[in-house]
Amino acid sequence: MKEDLVLLSTAKSRTELQQDLLAILKNQILDRWYPLVFDEQNGGYFTNVTNQWKLTPHQEKMVVSQARHIWTLSKAAGFFSDSSLYREGAVHGFAFLRDVLWDPEFGGFFQIRSREGGLSDVEGWMEEKRTYGNAFAIYSLAALAHLTHDPEVLDLAKRAFFWIEAHAYDPVYGGYFQFMLRNGMVFDRNSEHKSLATDEPEVGFKDQNSSIHMMEAYTELYRVWESPQLREKLDGLLHLIRDVQTHPKGYLQLFFEPGWTPVSFRNATPDIRKQNYRLDHVSFGHDYETAFLMLEASFVLGIENDVKTLTVAKRMVDHAIANGWDPVSGGFFDGGYYLSEDGPCTIIKDTKNWWAQAEGLNILLLMSRIFPENPVYYEKFLQLWEYVSAYILDPVNGDWYEGGIDREPHFVTGPKSHIWKCTYHTGRALMNCITLLSEETDFPNTGLAGLTQSREEANRFITHWKKTAGMI
Repeated sequence: MKEDLVLLSTAKSRTELQQDLLAILKNQILDRWYPLVFDEQNGGYFTNVTNQWKLTPHQEKMVVSQARHIWTLSKAAGFFSDSSLYREGAVHGFAFLRDVLWDPEFGGFFQIRSREGGLSDVEGWMEEKRTYGNAFAIYSLAALAHLTHDPEVLDLAKRAFFWIEAHAYDPVYGGYFQFMLRNGMVFDRNSEHKSLATDEPEVGFKDQNSSIHMMEAYTELYRVWESPQLREKLDGLLHLIRDVQTHPKGYLQLFFEPGWTPVSFRNATPDIRKQNYRLDHVSFGHDYETAFLMLEASFVLGIENDVKTLTVAKRMVDHAIANGWDPVSGGFFDGGYYLSEDGPCTIIKDTKNWWAQAEGLNILLLMSRIFPENPVYYEKFLQLWEYVSAYILDPVNGDWYEGGIDREPHFVTGPKSHIWKCTYHTGRALMNCITLLSEETDFPNTGLAGLTQSREEANRFITHWKKTAGMI
């Protein structure tokens, strides 16, 4: 069956594939979510939506998903001609971010609040704060500032930047701590405060996930605010992720002691190792997502001839293809593990979540443009799209299942939205892929007002990296 799917995808023209992606983005994602999730009574966006697009009674609001909606809506407003709904929706979300999620007493963004804006016990965060959540707030505010040129939006992004730098940055070893009290004080396992949150096992460690999304956020912010301090911090994050957090084999080490010793359970008993997989495994989706984010950061910083970043990014993508790709059904597995330094990468989690497949589409098509002499990237892009079409797109209700139903068929009836699932990964991937597949004669009447600008930006990006690779 899979071979037939690949042949079908290969037979499609670039224009047909492009139109498929556009239809999924507009009709099956954006039109389904918006304006459905706009909470006109309390502000912000509804969080929990069933597989048949019904709002559930409980509607907590986490800063990460609230910010991701603002980012997606801001980008969609610049991409489509009929953009008033997206623009108004993004501005609508800003008010909740500013008035409810931002802490007026101590600064910084709360990780989560109730639908009405009060305390929420969901996930156990209560009034704790996370660097990760504050990074996504910056990411969204920077995109909205680029769209609206509203100085109030940019000012809040700057305040969040300074808050992170004042509270989360480690002046001794560099990098950033993740766990903070409401007043911004960092806590660890030796602190009097004992967290009851679901991410408590990670307390006291530094991690790659908050680092890569800080880099992502600072990259977006630098596009609208070329601050020397911001530039220094963004450059530092790029070097930290590329040179410290990424293993020479081409995968991210996930957690670290404060002095950057990687957390590893390789030599522990099998039971202990399995109990701690969340702290120590290979996450293929994060690897190639990071490859993309590093290329973006370096490009926005204007670093010429950055061969090292391109080399590491390519190695990360190649490692994921070689070790994380399902050769039977297609798609990227969720997790692997090196039981020995010189041994193979063993798959320990053979599920395939939706966001990793979306990020895979983005990076594979991008690498096919940077390295056109290597056919594997475009071949895998086509195969991945066929996998997504067969096992992740919901043909009945629209949008994407949370994971591939070849491995997790229960997702057919799973929710469309919760605090960790919205439109950010899919929206970004599809807008980027539509742009990368486009040519000057494309879409004269499809209402993609921002396609020309997006294509020009993408071409500058690709040309920059092709020159770095010695392709031109």
